Amino acid sequence: MHMGDRSTQTPAARREAIRSILASGSIGSQKDLRDLLREQGIDVTQATLSRDLVDMRATKIRVADGTRIYSVPDIDGGATHEGEAGHERLQKWCQSILVTSILVDHQLVLRTTVGAANLLASAIDAVRLDAVAGTIAGDDTILVICRSSEDAQQTQSYLMDLAEPGSSAH
Repeated sequence: MHMGDRSTQTPAARREAIRSILASGSIGSQKDLRDLLREQGIDVTQATLSRDLVDMRATKIRVADGTRIYSVPDIDGGATHEGEAGHERLQKWCQSILVTSILVDHQLVLRTTVGAANLLASAIDAVRLDAVAGTIAGDDTILVICRSSEDAQQTQSYLMDLAEPGSSAH
């Protein structure tokens, strides 16, 4: 769609555009989000955007540098975020919201910034690591259940490596 094109969008299409924008950047205000939507040819009122964000269960989370950005719980789920993109997203969230990791036998207890645990757990789930049986997330804590103690050690190393700036997503 060109900058000048304007078309009517279904709520589902508009929300997918919102989800895509939130997944690709650190958006901290509805104004910035509206501007980016407008660049894609989607004009939306502030009231409609507010309703969309509520319906999508968007919340603001505080990232490592202290800024607050919008996030939606299922931003890292679904077929559109698998493969390479999922690993890049996991790396992004490890770098911005992962605080610590504690190894306990075949489990990891991950601490995140306040309100961000679901986001990181969803990113871990989306990449389908063979070593991980599943995740359980609270507000700022994630329990990562691995298949063995060795798997837990390898997963901890992988996630902490991703958290380092300049790391590779592989």
